[in-house]
Amino acid sequence: MMSHFEVRLFHDDASIVAIGEGLLAATLPREAWTHEAHLAACCWLLLDRPDITIERELPAIISAYNIASGGVNDDSQGYHETITQVYIAAVKAHLCEEGCDMPLYAVVNRLLLSNRGSRDLPLHFYSKEHLFSVPARRSFVAPDRASLDQM
Repeated sequence: MMSHFEVRLFHDDASIVAIGEGLLAATLPREAWTHEAHLAACCWLLLDRPDITIERELPAIISAYNIASGGVNDDSQGYHETITQVYIAAVKAHLCEEGCDMPLYAVVNRLLLSNRGSRDLPLHFYSKEHLFSVPARRSFVAPDRASLDQM
């Protein structure tokens, strides 16, 4: 189940802050909204924006960004609630384990190079059929392969 994509690492905190702020303002260029950007934005939000309750507010933030950047949120594309919540849990677990006594970009890069940052992380917990179902896209569904407590 390993991904075969080259991980794009960050070289400074400013690039991560720009992604997070661009996401919130819905001005981030669509091509910049990569897997790595998703995880970097999540880290930044958790560390620097305690005013945002991420599990509750990130769905609307991403959905609004998708629309503003020319995308859609429907039963087959755009925002995916279960995947988002799985990665929020992964980022939180990573931050608890790693701590925050290093630059943001180093924290994010360590996440991206870990199992928790892999593109196929949700498939460790969900079958493809369950994860890519319409109910899983629209609302959080419990895993059918392994408990998220194993994050």
